[in-house]
Amino acid sequence: MAERMSGTDRRAQVLAIAAKEFAEHGLHGASTEAIARAAGITQAYIFRMFGTKKALFLALVQAAFERLSEGMREAGAGQTGLDALSMMGGQYFDLLADRTGLLLQLQGFAACGDPEVRDAVRSCFARMWDTAADGTGLEPVTVKTFLAFGMLLNAGAAMDVEQVDAAWAEGVRTRIQSDLFAHITSETNR
Repeated sequence: MAERMSGTDRRAQVLAIAAKEFAEHGLHGASTEAIARAAGITQAYIFRMFGTKKALFLALVQAAFERLSEGMREAGAGQTGLDALSMMGGQYFDLLADRTGLLLQLQGFAACGDPEVRDAVRSCFARMWDTAADGTGLEPVTVKTFLAFGMLLNAGAAMDVEQVDAAWAEGVRTRIQSDLFAHITSETNR
């Protein structure tokens, strides 16, 4: 039977186990039975804590996005413009090393066929957009380009391009310098 833990500790344990399960298998492929077994509890206890499998998935996806947005916000604090964007980009790049968090974010996008998941992921992405836009004061086209590069970094991290010795992989893993975005304005993007 399960080791005696406080409710807070048990919840944290289940979230950690579930994060790995959902990151690897997605919303529909993940098994609450496997999560319960790994935690040494019953499935019923998981449902008592989180309500539904989807609610547990959404909590994890939202937390993964929140870590990115919060990390970007903290990195850009006290800066504006391209200086803030550069700090945010560096932090975003570093946070992609959390493979479970990265895959949870991607699993969230993959499950957007479900309207409830789509709404939650939209909200998370909007927060990331607002973090970049409000934290830098840059134009929407610059923020769009910055986040587009972020999505490329996500794909590269998911493919583990650090392990690939090829020119394309080198290109994907190259850090983006903030000067790249200096010419991307509404004026130059007509």
